[in-house]
Amino acid sequence: MTVTSTRLLSGDAEDGAWIERVFALAEREAPEDLTLELIEGEIVISGAPDGNHERIVSRVNRQITRLSAEEMDTAGRKGLLVPVGGGCPRDHVIPDLTVAPVDADVFKDAPGWMPPGGVVLVLAATSGNAHGDREGKRHCYARAGIPLYLLADRERREAVLFSDPDAGDYTRRLTLPFGKDVDLPEPFGFALSTADF
Repeated sequence: MTVTSTRLLSGDAEDGAWIERVFALAEREAPEDLTLELIEGEIVISGAPDGNHERIVSRVNRQITRLSAEEMDTAGRKGLLVPVGGGCPRDHVIPDLTVAPVDADVFKDAPGWMPPGGVVLVLAATSGNAHGDREGKRHCYARAGIPLYLLADRERREAVLFSDPDAGDYTRRLTLPFGKDVDLPEPFGFALSTADF
């Protein structure tokens, strides 16, 4: 996947209306295989993910929908608006998988970019911008109060489960090599297999 990024100038970041116009235009005009995100003041444009990336997302999605203690809804590549970071009005992030309890019904009538309320887990499988997944997005999800962030780090061949968000970061981190099971706490309550990541 090709990734391009550019840092906004501080004056640009203060103009929230300008940023919203860029994302509205991109939603209408950008080719389907491009993703546009705003992560801590940096516009990140990335291409379509490769098959191995999508295979990991599919494996996690299948396990969550089949094995969770509570019934879950999932959305692939759902745009989330998260609290301010890096001097910008709102960050625009797109997890590879967004998960919420069915009872919360967070995806019903949701716009292209939705607030993260009710989301209990997000997943990223690294590709062209591994540093962004490890750092910038982690801070975005923590600021949003999303309880769990699962990072499938393909370059390091490890699964990292971040939990207990507080003050713009996660206070707990569990790192396991691919092949080891990751114990997902409630409302999931099962051991996620990473054997075929």
